[in-house]
Amino acid sequence: MKSLIKRILKEEVLIKESGIRNIGELAKRYPKAKIYFHQDLDGVTTAIAMKKYLENQGIKVVDSEVIQYGSKEFAIRKPELEDEARGDVMPVLVDFAHGKPMFIIHTDHHDSQAGVEDSTATSFKSARSNVETISQSISPKELFKSEDIEIISIVDSANYSINKITPEMVMNFVFKYDKDKSLRQNRIAMGLVTNKLLLAYKNEPGIMEHLVMNTDASLEGLYNNIARLAKEKGYANTETMKKNQEKYIEQRGGEKGIEVIGNILTQYDLGSMRKGSYDRYTPFRIYPDADFLVTGMGGQVGMVQASCNPFKEERALKGVNLGEIKDQVLEIFKSELEGQILPFKVIKKIAEREAKEGSVGFTQKDMMAIYGDKPSYNPETNTINGYDFILSNSGGHKCITNISGISFLYNNYDKPYTRDLPNETLPIANYEGKNNFVNDIKGKLLRFRKLSEKQIEAAINQIRREGIDIDVVPEKGRTYQDLVKDMKNEFVNILQEKINQESN
Repeated sequence: MKSLIKRILKEEVLIKESGIRNIGELAKRYPKAKIYFHQDLDGVTTAIAMKKYLENQGIKVVDSEVIQYGSKEFAIRKPELEDEARGDVMPVLVDFAHGKPMFIIHTDHHDSQAGVEDSTATSFKSARSNVETISQSISPKELFKSEDIEIISIVDSANYSINKITPEMVMNFVFKYDKDKSLRQNRIAMGLVTNKLLLAYKNEPGIMEHLVMNTDASLEGLYNNIARLAKEKGYANTETMKKNQEKYIEQRGGEKGIEVIGNILTQYDLGSMRKGSYDRYTPFRIYPDADFLVTGMGGQVGMVQASCNPFKEERALKGVNLGEIKDQVLEIFKSELEGQILPFKVIKKIAEREAKEGSVGFTQKDMMAIYGDKPSYNPETNTINGYDFILSNSGGHKCITNISGISFLYNNYDKPYTRDLPNETLPIANYEGKNNFVNDIKGKLLRFRKLSEKQIEAAINQIRREGIDIDVVPEKGRTYQDLVKDMKNEFVNILQEKINQESN
């Protein structure tokens, strides 16, 4: 009897020590909540678990919204009432490393977080997945089944080799129960297909939010809801996506796809993006014996990413730490990056490129929370240099790492991007006069990146009539795409040297 009482008392203490800080007071203050969540399997299931947890505390979850790193982070909608003294909907952030002053609760499982206010109720616990923390640590009782948590964690941490998971299994669109396999193997297969379908349909309007608001804490329920929605809404079917995937694999294995350097795979940009075609593990499916993948992404992304092959038993070669190589690459480019000075207004303009009326935007509070403590931050000019900026936005560990935020550099936002334009159109692209006709042609050029011969001739003639010397054209200078390519190549070089050292 005494041992039973001790066990009960111990459980009561655990319940008091677990949970969100001041959740009782928050429940009295906020009768409703809105959850912002990351756009992947862990993000969606964490939001579902948080919804269940808050509802168990008497807080009604009335809405949810996807939040993504980059410009989408600042495009999320503002709370209905910004004044916390009047608002009754509590903003809650899950599975995301960048905090904001608006969030009352913030929980995450990544190695580090930025922009978190002291007043925010936080739960930052390093774990395989954030849903594991919500379901098994924060909540007094388990929300998702432990077998569901295991599968979600396997996906989020890419813990594939130890579980005998192949690229073909990860990239599969269809789940069929296999009676020759164990229950666990079938559940893993279902979980992998759930993740694949979620990624394939993630850009369909409102699907992620619908799943969060209409799915119970069950991986099987999530799978069934995705399949049902795809059929009801007429999303691309699995057969079409499978064909797109096969074409993509063929293209990426061609001459203009993935380059093989020793045991390193490297690529610049990701090729065709037909529905279901792209998968981050495609390179390892084509070249299963490779140890590493280094990818440079231009476009609006501006990032270099390096990862180990998660399907090999030795995920990382002994002594090779991708996070350390990332720091070495940044050190090589340090003097160049320090020469790039980013003022608040430029960071704000780029960060808000997807923002709309009613979006939270990038504010001075964000500037101070993310960059205010960096060595080069100047409070008088409200600027930071490119090195500290990139360092703040980059991260990772031994088996996966990112150099992020490169697209913010080498951007003269008072001038158009002209590097890919034909020379004869440059006087039009750089025109700064007030002629409506030329400005209309200029707008078409910058949007579609080409003009007809008649359009070029008519615009050039008008520019000449204004006395502008069309032979004086600004040089096509260095761009952030150039920097992405150079950083990618330098990463490959250092990684190859490190592999050679370890091999010897």
